[in-house]
Amino acid sequence: MNEILKQIRKPIENELSDFATLFDESLSHTDGTLSKVLDEVRKRSGKRMRPVLTILMAKNFGRVTDATLHAATGLELLHTASLIHDDVVDESDERRGRASVNSVFGNKVAVLAGDFITSLALKSMSKTGMIEMVKSISNLGCKLSNGELKQLSVIGQSDITEEDYFDVIDQKTASLFATCAYLGALSADATEEEQKAAQDFGHFIGTIFQIRDDIFDYYDSTEIGKPTGNDMREGKLTLPVIHVLLSHGDEEMKDIAMRVKKLTATPDEIARLVAYTKEHGGIEYAREKMESIDAEARKFISQWVKDPALKDAFSAYLNYVIQRTL
Repeated sequence: MNEILKQIRKPIENELSDFATLFDESLSHTDGTLSKVLDEVRKRSGKRMRPVLTILMAKNFGRVTDATLHAATGLELLHTASLIHDDVVDESDERRGRASVNSVFGNKVAVLAGDFITSLALKSMSKTGMIEMVKSISNLGCKLSNGELKQLSVIGQSDITEEDYFDVIDQKTASLFATCAYLGALSADATEEEQKAAQDFGHFIGTIFQIRDDIFDYYDSTEIGKPTGNDMREGKLTLPVIHVLLSHGDEEMKDIAMRVKKLTATPDEIARLVAYTKEHGGIEYAREKMESIDAEARKFISQWVKDPALKDAFSAYLNYVIQRTL
């Protein structure tokens, strides 16, 4: 995986360094409590796949500008804030194998810190000097919040549908990646057609990313920081189990699934539903869905990416998203 990441970043190493400096500067603060929280956030930089996408897209359609870097910073800040808020909502103690911000500092501090970082995101986006950028990140913030509310409402519903599952993805992970790609193209003065193509590519990536993330829930790994069945413990049914429940019609498993949604399922019942999903092709179905979307995404590379190094980078990006292990 490290080799794939190197291939992705190779054409934009200098620009990524500039982004990292800007991002870290944005999270600098002198206040005692807030400074401690922001210091902790900076340590959780992760793979930075979203700003990488923004910068790659700008380079593909022109060049990386100050507006590109400020947009990438604003988007990563908003993403960071949304993760902090999500962990509070989900009552999660871990995030990718590390203690979550709310588990370290408490829910009140985490929520307020998330609000502060959201404001930093808007501030960063304003530095682009482009009103369309500010509108875009504001719309994204609305989508992310609405997606989280939609997810909570789905938990309380008796229906189990793929449509609801993908609707939540569209408003959360897919919309974030789509906006990253779109703003990268916009910052490089791409045409409207190019901007739309970039946006669609980002949407495909985000959808694959989330399906892959959901597959993790069916395998125990301390590296992921997400034990088997964690989504189900939170009342969430994801694509693998949704497909199996809809295609096999096992009433006992459906009853367990309803208890999952009502947050009354026992650990043993969740373990049985996870095992049933794996035994009846749920994981294979989700992987086939990812591969189908991946094929659509690669059409963007063949049509809109001319530079060989960028072709390799975008192809490696897709490879990473669909193959990643955490």
